[in-house]
Parts: sequence; structure tokens; C-alpha cells
Amino acid sequence: MKLALLFLFFIGFFGFSQQTEYVDFKTAKAEITFGDLTKKEVEGLVTYEFEILKDVDSIFIDARNFKEIKYILDRQFEDSLYNGNQLIVKHPFKANTKHKVNIVWKATPKKAMYFIDWDTSTTFSVTNRNKQVWTQGQGKYTSNWLPSVDDMNEKIEFDISITFQNDYQVISNGKLTNKQINASTTTWHYDMKKPMSSYLVALAIGKYDKKVEYSKSGVSLEMYYYTEDSLKFEPTYRYTKKMFDFLEEGIGVPYPWQNYKQVPVKDFLYAGMENTGTTIFADSFVIDSIGFVDKNYVNVNAHELAHQWFGNLVTAKSGTHHWLQEGFATYYALLAERDIFGDDYYYWRLYEYAQELLEQDKRGESTSLLNPKSSSTTFYKKGAWVLHILRERIGDKAFKKGVKNYLKKYKFKNVETNDFIGEAEKASGEDLSEFVDFWLKSSNLNYDEIEKRFFANIILANLTHSGYPVPFDRYYPIDCGGYPEACKTILMVSKDEFLNQKIVEQLGGKISKSTFLNKGVKVRQAIASTMREIPFELKKDYESLLNDKSYITIEIALFNLWNNFPKDRNKYLNKTKGIIGFNDKNVRTLWLTLALITDGYEPENSQQYFNELLGYTSPKYGFEVRMNAFRYLAWVQSCGEVCQEHLKQATKHHNWQFSKFAKTLLENMAIKN
Repeated sequence: MKLALLFLFFIGFFGFSQQTEYVDFKTAKAEITFGDLTKKEVEGLVTYEFEILKDVDSIFIDARNFKEIKYILDRQFEDSLYNGNQLIVKHPFKANTKHKVNIVWKATPKKAMYFIDWDTSTTFSVTNRNKQVWTQGQGKYTSNWLPSVDDMNEKIEFDISITFQNDYQVISNGKLTNKQINASTTTWHYDMKKPMSSYLVALAIGKYDKKVEYSKSGVSLEMYYYTEDSLKFEPTYRYTKKMFDFLEEGIGVPYPWQNYKQVPVKDFLYAGMENTGTTIFADSFVIDSIGFVDKNYVNVNAHELAHQWFGNLVTAKSGTHHWLQEGFATYYALLAERDIFGDDYYYWRLYEYAQELLEQDKRGESTSLLNPKSSSTTFYKKGAWVLHILRERIGDKAFKKGVKNYLKKYKFKNVETNDFIGEAEKASGEDLSEFVDFWLKSSNLNYDEIEKRFFANIILANLTHSGYPVPFDRYYPIDCGGYPEACKTILMVSKDEFLNQKIVEQLGGKISKSTFLNKGVKVRQAIASTMREIPFELKKDYESLLNDKSYITIEIALFNLWNNFPKDRNKYLNKTKGIIGFNDKNVRTLWLTLALITDGYEPENSQQYFNELLGYTSPKYGFEVRMNAFRYLAWVQSCGEVCQEHLKQATKHHNWQFSKFAKTLLENMAIKN
């Protein structure tokens, strides 16, 4: 029996790689329900309609580690042949025939579907408002919870119905066509009109409200938020409609899906994920107007939106062409931000991308853009740079025409790099083979060429030993180490906040009193972070940073002032007492820690402050909050029994960065003890 299953296992994977040549899945209608949520049980029925392209004796549907699964083919043939990774439908299929298979399943997924805060076994009880279910298919495989096809070259029209408890919102791909309210549950029916790869299937369930706006073209933009975060709605979703309209007009191809939804979730694995028409993003980007300055959702928002064309409408055939998704999304997100924040922002970001690529190159890690094992930095940042250079090479008109034709020709299909390059060549009338060899195939960064194009037609900085600058371009990296007085002079006259920020960072805290007069938030933030030792003559100036509309600036300034001027610690704590900070409570957790270790500060409230800080280690809170609390408790050597219990629980968290952090901290604490 084991030998037979092993044989089927290998047959399955061999067949899977060739399956799109034999079968074309057309539609999927899924009915999803949930069992015991504390045990992470999902179950349901999915019906696939498919067409056989060539004679074949089996087809395969991916289903990873399911507890139960069986099928009925064409209402006649029933079986449950399953190898742990694929459901095998054995039948003498004939070319040009159409079939329907009904699959019933039950699973307890360990990845791709996440059940947030349903576990009641933790020390601190979890409130209902935190309870969520959400999915992440890319890199994790939707087939962990829904029998589906992992091959991104198979595109299917999905219609999904989900039954869940009455008092929850259920969001999925497509248009909501019906809500059937039952005794204790509601069934939500979502309809998709166009095909997509199964890794883009998504659902999110939680306690949400929503607001709806409409694009110029009439597309509904549904923006979800937690009820208690109503005052954070505007800064969180700021510029959403503007960016949608910009991208739709700039790309030149109408938005391809029925609507566009965005949903924040707790403890997400990444910043965001571009599921078809339904972006899920980390709720750490839910911010107020002050938080917007330092940690806003704009870039992630634009990036995931751009993916609706680049990745969802046209999808790379394989990892070799992954840059067609990430490079394009990064580039078009930057264009959308340029439309909002201006040219200075755009060129500084390009410069920062180039520096990140240069650092990678110095480590000997540069790879080809067509290497499927390349880093995210290569796919995202170099991909964006290549598109910037290509646009300058063939001209704006030809570039736009090439992109538009590329998307129209290959819509709802899978693509390779040559497909895009071919359209760019047709639009421009140029042979781009040399361009492809130099920028796409070569593993070299070619930074000198990036620099030439980046700084073309501008006057480079030429700072002299006399300390007086001659004409310079604001985008050129100034050498403040060699010419500090010249840099200080620039700070006095320059109105470019990006340049001034870079100068202050390079000066390393060696600034004059007049620098504090600069009103730029990022400039003052750079002052706070670089001046760790505060000269007494600049004390009052530095204290003014506590008034800035920046949670990062306040956090840094509070610690540095507390550290530099012990006699004034109470004053600084009183001034910042009610500030929470970002969703990760960066200012509050620091404040609690400093309040606890400051001699004589509100001793009557010490236990209350400790309990609050300890409470933030609970699974009740997002992992970012917990990380801050764990760090500070470990720092003051107060991570006791409850804290360590929560830390051990965190080692099993689904977010690998957080679990790694927890394991490392436990190890370090054991060493110290």
C-alpha cells in the first residue's frame, strides 16, 4: 500500500508539471464553511468545470494535508484517491470533452489560512473584536485550505460562498451578489467574472465597518476598517482614489476587475498582498494623521493596486519572470507617489533604491533579474530601475504604448519577459536585445550606468575646501564628511527637505543651533536620531523635538533626553505621558519602561504601569506591540513567569519574523540568567 501511494505521489508531481497541456480548468464554485474555529477547521464543497485538451488517464487537484477529501466526477464516478498533496481523479479522459467534478473536503491548515485569536488557552483573554480569519496564498499555496491548482499558469473563474457567524464581515474576491441571513450564520455569495490564478483567491473575516468611494471610471473602492479606528480611516486610506485614477489613466488599460477592496488584518505575514480585487494588508499601517508622516500606507497601497494589472491581469509564467510583477508594481507605485509628493520624492527614492542595490553588489550578491533565485531587492528595486531606464531609452510615448499593448494582448494570460520586450520593440521601433543582455540577463549591477543616467543633464555637486558651495544638484549624494562647513551652509539656504535630511544624517549630530529652525519633520527626525549626546547649549532646542508631529521623533527624543539629563526625567515623562504612538505603541511602551525605572516617579502607579506593559506581551495584541513590550521587559530584566509564558507561545507564531525574535530572546535571556 505504501509503495502504491509513493508511486502515485511521484506520478502526481510529474503530471502536475505538464497538466496544463492536458486539461483546462474553467470555473470553480466553492461553498466554504467552518467547523471548530479553535481547532482551525475549514470544510466545504468545490465544483470545478474543466475541458480535456489531450487524452489523459488522470487529472490532479492540489490539496495539502487534508483530513478528509473525496470527489464525484460527472455525477457518476466517486473516489477518494489522495496522496497527501494531490487529489487524483482517475478516468479515461478524451480530448475535447467537458467535465464537472465535485470535491468535498475538511482541513486544518497550518499555513495559507490563519485563525487569529480563536485560541482560548492563553493567560490573557482575547476580546471578540480581535478574532479574524484571513488567507495568504502567494508563497503559501491556497491548496492548504481549498482544493485548487497551485500552478499559476492555470487561471480559473472563482465564485465563492462563505458561511460564518452573523456578527462578522466576510470579504472575498469579486462582487457580493447576495447575503443570506440564517438563524446564527450568514452566507456571503461572491461572484468573479474573470479568471485568475488560485494563489490570488482570498478571504478575510472580522469585525469591520467600511466606506465606499468611486473612481472616475465608476469602479467602487471599498475600504474596510475596525469600528474603533473610525478616526484613523482618512489618514490610513489617504490618496487611495487619487492613486487609483492616476494608475488607471497612466497605464491606459481599464481596471480589469469588478471592484477593489482593501482590508487590514492583525499579524499579517507581509506589508500587503494583492489578491484579485481584494488587497489584504497589515493593520500596523492603520494610522492617525501624526503617524502618516512616518509610517503611512501610501506606497504599499499603490504597490498592491499596481499588481491588479501587473501580476493579476497578466501573470508571470515562472519565477524567472517574477520581475514582471514586482518590478512593475514597484515602478508604478513610485510613479503614483510622484504624482502626490513630487519629483524630489521620486528621485530620492530612486537614489535610495540604487544605494540598496549597490550595497547588495558590494556583498557580492548581485544577480540577474531573470534569475528565479534573486533577492526581493533585485526583483523590486532593480526591476523598477530597469523600467525607469527603458522609459528614458525609448521615450515616454513608446513606453506607454508598449505597456498598454502588452497588457491588452496578454490579459488573463501568463507571460514571459520576451512578451513585454516584444511590445516595447514594436512601439519604439528599436531592437532591445542589447538592452536585455545588459540590464536583464547580466548579473552585474552596472551601477556606473545607473549613475550616468540618473545624473544626466544636471550639474553635480562641487563643494570646495573654502566651505562655499558652487551650483549643485539636490539629488547628488553630498560628501559632508569631507566638507562639513559647506554642508552646514547648504542647510541654511536649501529648501529641499530630502537633501537637508541626508545632510543632517551625514553630519552625525555635529550641527549648529540654527539647524533646529528647520521645520521639516524628516530633517528634525534626523537631528533626533543622530544627536545621541546632547550639548547643554542645545538642550532647549533639542527639547522642542518633543513637540513635533512625529511619533518616531518623539520616541527618539524622549529616550535621548531622559538619558542625557537625569535631573529632568520627570519633566520629560510628564510631557509625553498620554502619547501612544503608532499601532505598535512605540511611544507608550518606551514611556512605561522609563516610568518604571525612573527613581521616584509616581511610585503609587508603578504596579499599574508594569501590568500595562506586561499586558502588551499577550496574544491579545499584534505581534509588533508584543515585540516592543518583550524587548523593554527583557531590557529592564523584568520578563517574569507570565512574560516568559507569552514569549514561549510567541515561538510558535505563524509570523516567522516574530517567532524567530521570540526564540532568540529566550536564548539570550537564558544565557544572561
